[in-house]
Amino acid sequence: MLESAKSLADRCRAVELLVLDVDGVLTDGSIIYSDAGQELKKFHVRDGSGLKLWHSLGKRTAIVTGRSSRVVDVRAAELMIGLVTQGAADKLAAYRKVLRDAQLSVEQVCCVGDDMPDLPLLHHCGLAVAVADACSEAKADAHYVTRAAGGRGAVRETIELILGCQGQWQKAIEHLRNQSLE
Repeated sequence: MLESAKSLADRCRAVELLVLDVDGVLTDGSIIYSDAGQELKKFHVRDGSGLKLWHSLGKRTAIVTGRSSRVVDVRAAELMIGLVTQGAADKLAAYRKVLRDAQLSVEQVCCVGDDMPDLPLLHHCGLAVAVADACSEAKADAHYVTRAAGGRGAVRETIELILGCQGQWQKAIEHLRNQSLE
């Protein structure tokens, strides 16, 4: 874990943007090819519902991934993730562009990663999160390591943590519970 004078709660309170890797974070890291050569990925529905709630509160999300896959564009569109960078050979350069486009400081960003290509991002954000089954280097560089594995609800857990520290999680849940048919 990264050393810092800032508490985890303080780091969470500043976050306005999630920057997510795909393989190993939004998925379990498996890459499946059909006989036709089509790439398939499996996403966790609770990560999706967490991201929809996140966006409903005016928060933003970006994807920065080293691989390219049409299914990532489909999932990002479904979840209304507007900042998507695929095929990023240099993830730090892609991340810098996301920061410029979003007009946010590093302190306002939570990066979620699982492997060595994510290390530069974990070192240049306000809240560095590694998923439970991340490589040891990512875990060592994280401010928080999820209990859930990548592709198994780790993004949702991260969202709950951040919104909980911001005092927004329970409010959002109560709003959902109090919806009426009228």
